[in-house]
Amino acid sequence: MTLSPKNTPKAPLAVRALLANRSGFVGAVLVGLLVLSALVSLVWTPYDPTLVRPQDSWLLPFSGGHVLGTDKLGRDELSQLLTGARGTLRTALLAAAVAALVGLALALAAVLVPRWIGALVVQLTDVLIAFPVLLIAMILTAVYGGSTWTVVTAIGVGAGVNLARVARAEAERVLGTDYVLAATAAGSGTWRTVRRHLLPNIAPTLIVQLSLVLSVAVLAEAALSYLGFGAPAPAVSWGRMLHEQQQYIAARPLLAVWPGLAVAASVLGFNLLGDGLREATDATLRVREAA
Repeated sequence: MTLSPKNTPKAPLAVRALLANRSGFVGAVLVGLLVLSALVSLVWTPYDPTLVRPQDSWLLPFSGGHVLGTDKLGRDELSQLLTGARGTLRTALLAAAVAALVGLALALAAVLVPRWIGALVVQLTDVLIAFPVLLIAMILTAVYGGSTWTVVTAIGVGAGVNLARVARAEAERVLGTDYVLAATAAGSGTWRTVRRHLLPNIAPTLIVQLSLVLSVAVLAEAALSYLGFGAPAPAVSWGRMLHEQQQYIAARPLLAVWPGLAVAASVLGFNLLGDGLREATDATLRVREAA
């Protein structure tokens, strides 16, 4: 049975289904920790994350008041992790917003414009998909220099063209349903149909896909910073922390463990949250849960 906007499930039911799902619950907890770390760093960090104190270099965890120790320059590891969470979350959210705009624009263009223009849009999307996100980001940063906005644009555009394929398939499905055809026959205009029927019914799929875009953005941002293509210093990044500690990893492995765990937990959290959202928004699951 095809769901129309009137029988789209209410938010509390979807939330209960998400929390009842083990993957979704674990993902929500991990993402919640990332968000909490970013919010805490706005008002408090144990030390200035960029403060260089050579006399405190190479401190072990719980030494000299440093919970996770310090790096070669005496910078507090916990402060850098908290500040890096803020930068990572900001980059991921902005990249997801760009991806949503690009993906939705390409998808709507492919299904609403004349057929021959739609075919060109589909071909353009297929060509852009062939270019990996990291490659696009490296090219843009090499031309325009490393900055947060360059990284966000590159990741957002790269993820957006992949999102466009999924959104286009969902849009074509919704536009072919009986209630949309009936609304069109009754005189509903194109944009009214898009606003009242198309967008509400493809929103669950887009939300799930955007949660996966967030995980890709976290990993891509860390990889770009590790390779030296991220935002320039003194911006703090988990990827830059890994890059700076690479040559000391044999002597001080914990310095690479903390940012590595932070990246892995964030990526895992968004992926698990995406899986949980997919099951929570599944029509069969919702009907069974409602019963």
